[in-house]
Amino acid sequence: MTIIYFILILGLIVFVHELGHFIFAKRAGIYCYEFALGMGPKLFSFNRKNDETLYSVRLFPIGGYVRMAGEDDDEEEKVSKDKHLTSKSFTQRFLTIFSGALFNFILGILLLFLIGIIYGSQENRAIFGAVDENYSAYKMGIREGDLILKIDDKKVKYWNDVLIYFETIESGSEIVFNIKDSDGNIKNISVVPTLETIDGEDQYIYGFTGSSNIERGLFVSIKYAFTQFISTIKTMFNVFGNLITGKLSVESLTGPVGIYSIVDEQSSGSFSNIMYLISLLSINVGFINLIPFPAFDGGRLFLLVLEKIRRKPINRKIENAINAVGLFVLFGLMILITIKDVAVIIK
Repeated sequence: MTIIYFILILGLIVFVHELGHFIFAKRAGIYCYEFALGMGPKLFSFNRKNDETLYSVRLFPIGGYVRMAGEDDDEEEKVSKDKHLTSKSFTQRFLTIFSGALFNFILGILLLFLIGIIYGSQENRAIFGAVDENYSAYKMGIREGDLILKIDDKKVKYWNDVLIYFETIESGSEIVFNIKDSDGNIKNISVVPTLETIDGEDQYIYGFTGSSNIERGLFVSIKYAFTQFISTIKTMFNVFGNLITGKLSVESLTGPVGIYSIVDEQSSGSFSNIMYLISLLSINVGFINLIPFPAFDGGRLFLLVLEKIRRKPINRKIENAINAVGLFVLFGLMILITIKDVAVIIK
C-alpha cells in the first residue's frame, strides 16, 4: 500500500503541475507535442480527436512534462512559427511557465481547506500546547496556551517558525523565549533542555509541544488554509536561506527515497495525514520550481524577465547550455540526497 500511495501522491502532484503548464499553453495557442506523466519508456499513450497532443504515461512515476513547440530545435520546422512558445507575448509565456507552480499552490490550499472542513483546523500559531512539569520549560514558568513572540530575540509567528529555529541551533542550547501569557503579561523565560537517553540515543528534551487546539467552521477553514500556506512558504524561505548561510546542511533535505519513508509513516495514521502530506509536498514542489535556478521553472522565468529587460531574445544555444548544466547539478544533488536517505533507512 505504501508503494501505491507513493505513486498516487507523486503522480497527482506532477499531474497538477503539468496540467497548469498545459492549460495555459493551450490557451495561448502553443502547439503541444506531448503531455506525459512519469519519465522513461512509454507504457501507453493515446490521442484525442482534433487534438495534436499525445497523452502518455511512462514507466517511472517521478516527474513528467509538457513538450511544447519552441522549447527544442527538434521537429520545430513541422509547426508554424505562430504556435511556438517563443512567438507568444511576454505575459502568455510568463503565465505558461508560472502556472505549474500556481496549480501546485492551489492544490495545496484546497487540500488544507478540505482538512479544515472535514477534520477541523488545528492551531498553527506559535502557541505552547502540553508542557511537561518534569522538564525545564514548566519549572521556569511556561504554561499551556502561552503565545511565543520571540525566540532568542528572533520574531516568530507560526509553529513552523519554532521548528525551523530548533533545526538551526546547536543541540542542547539554552533558549530564551519572549512570551505573552494568558493574563497578557509579556516576559522572557530561559529554558535549558534535559539530556536523556531514548532508544539508545542521547536526546535533549525541552518538555513542551505545540498547541493541538481544533476549531471548526467555514471561515475558520478558509483562514486555516491560507495561513498554513503562508506559514509553509515562509518555512521554505527560511530553509532555503539557512542552506545558503550554512545553518542547515544538504543532509536536511530529502529525495524520493526519503519521501517514500514519510509516506510509509503517515499512511498508518488517518487519511487527514495523507491529505496534509500531499498539500505540503505540492506547495514544496511549487516553491522549489520557482527558485531561479537553471532547469527549474524559476530559471526559465528569470531568463524571460532578463530577455524583457534586454529587449532581445537570449541565444537559444546559451539557454540550452545553461539548462543542461543545471540539470547535471540537480542530478548530482539528487544522487547524494538519495544515498543519504538510503543510509538513514539502513541505520
